[in-house]
Amino acid sequence: MTVVDLEKGAPQDAPQGAPVSPAARTSLAADPVTFPDVPRRIGGLTRSGVLSVSGAAASGLCVAVLLFGELAPFSGALGFFVTAYLSFLGIYAVLTGLEEDGQAVRDRVMTVVLWSAGGLMFAALAMVVGFTAWRGREALPHANFFTQDMQAAGPLDPLTHGGIAHAMLGTLIMITIALAITVPLGLACAVYLNQIPGRFSRFVRTIVEAMTALPSIVAGLMVYAVWILNLGMQKSGLAAGFAISVMMLPIVIRAADVVLRLVPGTLTEASEALGAPRWRTVWHVVLPTARSGLATAVILGTARGIGETSPVLLTAGFTAALNADPTNGPMVSLPLAVFNFVKSPEPTMIARGFGAAAVLMALVLILFMIARVIGGRGPGHQNKRQARRAARASRRDTTRFAELHTPGLELFETGSSETDSDSERPERSAGNGAPSPDAPAADNGEQSPEDNAPAAADADQTHPNGSAADGGPRAGGNSDPATGDAH
Repeated sequence: MTVVDLEKGAPQDAPQGAPVSPAARTSLAADPVTFPDVPRRIGGLTRSGVLSVSGAAASGLCVAVLLFGELAPFSGALGFFVTAYLSFLGIYAVLTGLEEDGQAVRDRVMTVVLWSAGGLMFAALAMVVGFTAWRGREALPHANFFTQDMQAAGPLDPLTHGGIAHAMLGTLIMITIALAITVPLGLACAVYLNQIPGRFSRFVRTIVEAMTALPSIVAGLMVYAVWILNLGMQKSGLAAGFAISVMMLPIVIRAADVVLRLVPGTLTEASEALGAPRWRTVWHVVLPTARSGLATAVILGTARGIGETSPVLLTAGFTAALNADPTNGPMVSLPLAVFNFVKSPEPTMIARGFGAAAVLMALVLILFMIARVIGGRGPGHQNKRQARRAARASRRDTTRFAELHTPGLELFETGSSETDSDSERPERSAGNGAPSPDAPAADNGEQSPEDNAPAAADADQTHPNGSAADGGPRAGGNSDPATGDAH
């Protein structure tokens, strides 16, 4: 293929010095060859891609039906879907290979696999949420379900009596106690692991990773043995909060440790280079930079602790009445209430159980939204409220800087006004202290060699009475050459 030089209008593969015919030059000048830049498309849907996916899916389904119905003695729904999916991937790879090279085929197949995995996970989540809300639809429309407890209601009572107010309040109290313990300890431990490396920090990190897989019943047994058996305390929401914090703490520490590792080291180095101590660097640079990730770490720990059942059963007991005192008397949480409601054979109790599970999911969603608002966006991304706050802070700083520098400017202006009469004189000195060429020589009683030379020549022409030869006064070294007056 001949490549045409667009600037010279001659073929590039022609040997140097080879003559180009006038006709060729005329044709190239009249109709230059241009090659427009067409960007390569690496994403999005195309017609051939959609047809390939659709055809491969239909072919995979037909292959599975043929194998399970006619050719092979296969059975089972799971095997049917697995066979259909594998056949779909194989046929799609073949169809893509008819138009693309091997690298593009692998890229397309992996894209389909990832989309399939994401769709499967989303479908599973939607099924769990939808099934729970559907089974609890009978209890959720009743207002008493959110305002009453089960102290005056039994298993045979209709859904218009009783509710889960005691369980909702107990869950909020327990998770508040656990967060009050977990958030400061977890974030402080994560900062220690990142800012103070050493043997002890490696030991602490190993313990935290081991506690991540700690069974919840073990945490409940530990708090039960220490708080209730050894110290003689009663079962209460406070003890349940302790047990939940034991389960949340390793999750928060591990997630916060990973987030703090992502903070660029140049930020901390710049802060320390300006003279800031380590604690101020951590408080004003490291933690604000990783704020959104730390909020996610807290949410992960909250989601782990809010769904615990066995630690609450061992440490808080069970009650059907509303108890707002976490230090006195048993208390129940939503997961424990769901467990007791669902195991009942009565349909109304089962409906209450699924309604309580739906409320628990909604509570987790609300806590997640609150944490997202507190955490804000990532570094470098501001919402409108944060942008307005930053603008107000900038205006305050500008005003403060102006007030600090205003007295200095007034003093400078006052000092310059005193020398206005001197500055208006035409004779100005140079900025480095050297005399200006237009300024007269200073009368300091000394004469330069250049002034002494003409003065000595004029001295030979003076009369004894001191007058000059031309009748004028005697000119000294400091006489003005323009007027002849001596200074």
